[in-house]
Amino acid sequence: MLYDAYEMQRSMLAGASAMANFGAGLLQNPANPFAYLGGGAIVGSALEVFAHAAAPRGKPAFGLDHTTIDGRDVPVVEEIVLRKPFGQLKRFRREGVEGGPKLLIVAPMSGHYATLLRGTVERMLPFADVHITDWRDAKLVPLSAGRFDLDDYIDYLVAFLAAMGTDDAPRSHMLAVCQPSVPAYAAAAVMSAERHPNRPLTLTMMGGPVDTREAPTAVNTLATERPHAWFRQNAIVTVPMTYPGAGRQVYPGFLQLAGFMSMNLGNHLVSHWELFKHLVQGDGDSAEATKRFYEEYRSVCDMTAEFYLQTIETVFQRHALPKGEYLHRGQRVDPGAITDIGLLAIEGERDDISGLGQTRAALTLATNLPAEKKQYLMAEGVGHYGIFNGSKWRNRIAPVCEEFMTANG
Repeated sequence: MLYDAYEMQRSMLAGASAMANFGAGLLQNPANPFAYLGGGAIVGSALEVFAHAAAPRGKPAFGLDHTTIDGRDVPVVEEIVLRKPFGQLKRFRREGVEGGPKLLIVAPMSGHYATLLRGTVERMLPFADVHITDWRDAKLVPLSAGRFDLDDYIDYLVAFLAAMGTDDAPRSHMLAVCQPSVPAYAAAAVMSAERHPNRPLTLTMMGGPVDTREAPTAVNTLATERPHAWFRQNAIVTVPMTYPGAGRQVYPGFLQLAGFMSMNLGNHLVSHWELFKHLVQGDGDSAEATKRFYEEYRSVCDMTAEFYLQTIETVFQRHALPKGEYLHRGQRVDPGAITDIGLLAIEGERDDISGLGQTRAALTLATNLPAEKKQYLMAEGVGHYGIFNGSKWRNRIAPVCEEFMTANG
């Protein structure tokens, strides 16, 4: 019933958004004499803010059609290298550019699309042949495609790395942002134990919950203060008949978004107030920047129930990886098997989702990896999203990633 109620509300808001957008356009039209009367600009700006907040959203586009390398513009073309039921391996091919390191960016499967990492991809394009895990919205995957859990996530990463490998360059670099730090680390350990020819050269983990016992945050507390059964009863819903994945059990993206919004509700209210003021003052550039952020932030997708519940239990409640109890397909994942993969752990000083020390724990767990192949960066004054997006990512963090990958190439 929850999903059906959400769909009804979404439909109603879509109509209200369209009407508000029409009214805003009318009141902000220079040809309309009423736009110059007292209150016209204020009402029009208020309607525009409401229209933007209430508008329905689908999957955004990356929109990265070029990059700059050595001072020249290089066209970029999106390609699908490998397509699987719950995700595809997407490549941003730089036309006319051969060679260079290959990089797999592992996007989180946590309610947002891979396009949330648009800024991450854009910054790394001049340096590397960038690929990304483009996860699919679970409500669009038919039941006939089967299930998808943490084991499948690891298998997908192994398959993606294998698809990127060539005879001349079988190994690529891997960069995991937030939640996938755990399965990416597990994949590196599994591939190392098997001496897989396509195991990554380096693994960079950014704001990942490797050991959530370190500096617990509100997200960690929420996951541990309630029993596993509570999440199954209160967070899992059935996809309605209007979608291809009808009947599939999912954790809906709109619940994840509601949780993130409530964590920083004051900041979001201030952002919308600032958007309103920019519109009233005619500051279109600042208003558009806020709009672009919320276009991405509020574009959400569902994840399978089995993946969500297994992540809650394995990562946040049992702390299986740091305790040496993490299993993949029934076999123990041994971080000690990692002996020739460079590990870079990056944390934000002000990260309110993955606390300080949670990602750094990955370096300690790799007991047989030489110290010179381990590196840690604590980004001062940086919050969770600032680790992989924005000016601090571009100017302070990305150069460290590039230097580490080059040194371990």
